[in-house]
Amino acid sequence: MTEFSYFTACTIDGFIADQDNSLQWLFDVPTTEDDTEIPDFIESVGALVMGATTYTWVLEHEKVLEQPGKWREWYADRPTWVFTHRDLPAIPGVPIRFVAGDVGDHLDEIAGSAGDRKVWLLGGGELVGAFDDADALDEICVGMVPVALGAGAQLLPRRITSDRLSLRDVRQNGQRVDLRYEVRRRTA
Repeated sequence: MTEFSYFTACTIDGFIADQDNSLQWLFDVPTTEDDTEIPDFIESVGALVMGATTYTWVLEHEKVLEQPGKWREWYADRPTWVFTHRDLPAIPGVPIRFVAGDVGDHLDEIAGSAGDRKVWLLGGGELVGAFDDADALDEICVGMVPVALGAGAQLLPRRITSDRLSLRDVRQNGQRVDLRYEVRRRTA
């Protein structure tokens, strides 16, 4: 069975983006040279899923439409699914599918595109919550950084209680604390 994994960074007060949907706060936190958490995780990924806000932020912040090679450097040729209700530009030469509607309608195709690897749910939190609503969330990996925003996009605006969450790993990586939780599916 394909594993659906929410892998993201958040502030100590539980936000993944500020009120302007910016992630700049994250890039302002110093990292360590030997931090392999993100590259190691990406190696385990067969497909990516994100919402329109996350996709648009990457396009604009990283100027990926002007430099599509950046996307390939980060994610290679992994198929990417973008959930959206609006027209968005595709990145030239990148296997991106724009879809709308209930995530449950797309689960089989997304899982099939990942092969025997993970599906990375990049965000936002509401989209990841929709995957949990569809009983397709297996892991939450959070890199918590020493920033408090006070408001913004929540990490996961859903009620998931401790009877479904099991802490699997905790690591300190410089100023970041990496937490890994297994999520028990309701049908398990």
